[in-house]
Amino acid sequence: MSPTNLKPLRVLIVEDDAQQAAATQRLLEKESFEVAVARDGESGLDKARALDPDLVVLDLNLPGIDGIEACRRLRTFSDAYVVMLTGLDNETDRVVGLSVGADDYVAKPYSARELLARIRAMQRRPRAAGEAVPPREFGALRIDPGAREVTVAGQPVELSRTEFDLLDALAAQPRVTLSRRQLLEAVWGADWFGDDHVIDVHLSNLRRKLGDAAYVKTVRGFGYRIGAG
Repeated sequence: MSPTNLKPLRVLIVEDDAQQAAATQRLLEKESFEVAVARDGESGLDKARALDPDLVVLDLNLPGIDGIEACRRLRTFSDAYVVMLTGLDNETDRVVGLSVGADDYVAKPYSARELLARIRAMQRRPRAAGEAVPPREFGALRIDPGAREVTVAGQPVELSRTEFDLLDALAAQPRVTLSRRQLLEAVWGADWFGDDHVIDVHLSNLRRKLGDAAYVKTVRGFGYRIGAG
């Protein structure tokens, strides 16, 4: 059963393998999630527009438009969390998937425990504006945690939910270097498990969007900290 303090998620599964889709649907419905299924990228995007899901489980290999393009288009109208299903040894697809807006990935074949752990971690993360926290400024970079808005030199910067959460976690502890594991625990939760290099890809995307890599500094051999540009 879902924890009583968590609202059921609306989940959209986009998977062309009927057997796999049905198994995943049963798994999530058993956890009291509201689940819809699409069998290809185009219908997945249509259902995402109609249903406004909280989370999308998106297979990489889909007929018609693939999962990469589907994720790219999804990000033009939805901030749903996206877990991309990828091949076991295809690191390139994982990096590309994260680069176009996926929040996390699970390698196929995956265990029920692993998928649920990823979904639970996302479920605990904030969807709406957070509590009132004064904006934080680092040079031209301004982060407003309450409004979940970021500007550089007064110009808005569009970030994914995961990118904002990582930036906010760093900004909450200025001049403190955080390891990958500390960032994972801050954003995904202490019980998250998986490849911690997912942090590197999201932070690379974040630096590109901020337009200046100096805002998020790498401390070689340990992790990352925030700094003025």
